[in-house]
Amino acid sequence: MKIALCQMLSTEDKDTNFAEMRRLAEIGAARGADLVVFPEWAMFEVAELSRVFVENAEPLDGPFASRVSALAAELSVTIVYGLVETSPDPDRAYNSLLVIGPDGERVTAYRKQHLYDAFGFKESDFICPGDLDAPETFTVGDAEIGLLTCYDLRFPEPARRVVDAGAQVLLYPASWVPGPRKEFHWKTLLLARAIENTVYVAGVSQAPGLGVGSSLAVDPMGSTIAELAEAVDVAVFEVDPTRIDVVRASNPSLANRRYQVTS
Repeated sequence: MKIALCQMLSTEDKDTNFAEMRRLAEIGAARGADLVVFPEWAMFEVAELSRVFVENAEPLDGPFASRVSALAAELSVTIVYGLVETSPDPDRAYNSLLVIGPDGERVTAYRKQHLYDAFGFKESDFICPGDLDAPETFTVGDAEIGLLTCYDLRFPEPARRVVDAGAQVLLYPASWVPGPRKEFHWKTLLLARAIENTVYVAGVSQAPGLGVGSSLAVDPMGSTIAELAEAVDVAVFEVDPTRIDVVRASNPSLANRRYQVTS
């Protein structure tokens, strides 16, 4: 099973963003990808978090989602992308990931649980946290995929919960904000989540202007298997579930642990 990381630079124009998603998805599909992954806020983003996000929010079956559904069906791929989702709170939205299958039908969705109230930002002013529901996973080919978003990466517990639910690949769509040591944090944490859980981990960020870029895929031993720099681009990598078995045979850290994540 192959995954395409589509590093893009979203704007406040949804038509422009969808056109870029189409272009990058076509590249990924042409390279044999079964799963095409876009960043957090792929549908809509501006540099400063404000009420404009709430005003541009759409439901999971809204017009933007309908266009992505048609694209997934046209290309016969599964698509994961970030959107601003309407919520019951008129003053806040959800920061969500939506998964569309190759038949154009919704597979699942994930609402970001850890909001970016750090490094001078206050995401919770305009965004509602997702409920602490059962971990979100879905299947593509012979691989089970888990969903988390951006700032979730700084917390090991949600990754472990998703792995305990059967995920062999962790996806982190992000808009990883630039700043001192931030690219180092991004890469180090992606590596850590892969090594400590002995699974594949992939992070796809918004490109510079909004994020750090540097989208990255790591195998269960911590080896980098795909990487992008600063440009808008596509990287495709292959997931081999037997690689997880091989790594866990020599590094059975999950079996050896003495603590469990219970909530």
